[in-house]
Amino acid sequence: MSSAARVLLVSLLLVMTAAPSASAADGWVLVPSGGARPSFYAEGVPGAVLQDTVSVVNRSGRVVTVRLSGSGVPVVFAADRVRVPARTRADVPFTVSAHDDRAGEIVARDQDGRRATVPVRLRVGGPALSALTVEHLAVGADRITYDLVNRGTTVLVPSLAVHADGVLGPVLDRAPRALPVRLRPGHRLRLTEPWPDRPALDSVDVRLTVTATGGAHDSAVAAARFVPWGAVTGAAGAVAAGGALLLVRRPRRRGRRTADDEAPETPRAEVELTGAVT
Repeated sequence: MSSAARVLLVSLLLVMTAAPSASAADGWVLVPSGGARPSFYAEGVPGAVLQDTVSVVNRSGRVVTVRLSGSGVPVVFAADRVRVPARTRADVPFTVSAHDDRAGEIVARDQDGRRATVPVRLRVGGPALSALTVEHLAVGADRITYDLVNRGTTVLVPSLAVHADGVLGPVLDRAPRALPVRLRPGHRLRLTEPWPDRPALDSVDVRLTVTATGGAHDSAVAAARFVPWGAVTGAAGAVAAGGALLLVRRPRRRGRRTADDEAPETPRAEVELTGAVT
């Protein structure tokens, strides 16, 4: 069977029998395809994409249009809007991602607001592994930004500790605290740590250490240089003004000209002010 045919299969045969539905609306029912299953059950390794098919069986004598959605489970349908002719069945493939154990349902609603559901249960197999990484650490004007990535197979509630050393010693030391996030396997979060009282003038090394249950841990270090550019600009202007005053020559004395006065004046070199004084 071609892949296009698997996307949406509509049987034009008269429906003689159908599997029991978990919830049936008047004239049509929603059931798992391929047998008398009361619900969907899928099991796989973390991150696996599982496939199955749900059927909308229209026993009535009129066309039914049904919208499909998932509740509590991450379901992607081949078509989330299905038009089912009278006395036919529409088979709709779908995929669901297995990240953790969870229960939900597939929901169908028709144009009249009638609703039917089929339960879905996901189970993640394989060994439990806790692992995470701290990535893209950056220090800004008043905050620290970073990414947390769950590289394992379990849901993580991470704890964060922050430490920063300046030229003269520690300038920031925050003890480990639990972050208000739940990081699912394979997911990435962009997080921000405020630092409103950072040094105005210093060179610092910032270290973030993240831990979670099951032995998951990682750390990252970033260097930052804080310079009060407003004050530096003002000081540079003052130095430039002082240098200009030093370049003003004293006026010549008036009087009798001497042989020395007739000698040609030695040219002065043009000096660019860089802020350094020697």
